[in-house]
Amino acid sequence: MNAGDIAARLDDRLDIEAYADIDASPNGLQVGPASQPVEHVAFAVDAAVETIDRADEVGADLLVTHHGIVWGGMERVTGTNYRRVAPLIDNDLALYVAHLPLDGHQSLGNAAGVADLLDLNNRAPFGSMGGENIGQQGTLAGPQTVSELADSLEGLDTGGQPVQVLDFGPSTVEDVAIVTGSGVDWLQEAVEADADVLITGEGKQKAFHEAREQGMHVVLAGHYATETFGVQSLQTVVEDWGLETTYIDCPTGL
Repeated sequence: MNAGDIAARLDDRLDIEAYADIDASPNGLQVGPASQPVEHVAFAVDAAVETIDRADEVGADLLVTHHGIVWGGMERVTGTNYRRVAPLIDNDLALYVAHLPLDGHQSLGNAAGVADLLDLNNRAPFGSMGGENIGQQGTLAGPQTVSELADSLEGLDTGGQPVQVLDFGPSTVEDVAIVTGSGVDWLQEAVEADADVLITGEGKQKAFHEAREQGMHVVLAGHYATETFGVQSLQTVVEDWGLETTYIDCPTGL
């Protein structure tokens, strides 16, 4: 199997064309020829010098990441861009990226992974963006305090950082909205969807006051930590295709 074959399969599975006009990241094969033979695929959240080097060390032919190296275009291959692109080319390591499509996929995506962890019921798409969805909503098996819900997320790979809670909602929670990574901008949508709590990765200063004024809990479980699910789901998919795989964990604590 070559990089183009794998990319085409993943493109179709994740419906990347649906996000083409709304994603700053060009999804799909970002670096490398489609003809690149692939026997070993590495998976990581971020395409960074460390993950690229580690993918080369394990003998990978293709690196699949959630965050790629191109955001809204690349004018010059210098500085950080060069430090990331050069080892990919030097080591014949192709790069495939799935950003928003991997956030929004309702079974393989990051939000779906958090929902799986919490064993949510009555799931539905959430987090509208340009006509697509990048999150998921569902209900807990029974009411919990927001502290109990946060404790359920403590096992995530947060790099040793605690799960933070903006505790401004009801005494117990049951309806949960999820947008992983940097998702506090969907707080108002969570309010309108009658959610009790919004789970995301990282916060913004304005979220504190907005959450308090709206009477909404917000759980901040880490950008990296909430976005490990999608690439690991893709790893399982690719393993089923008979390819060797490696997951590269590189937590940021953010």
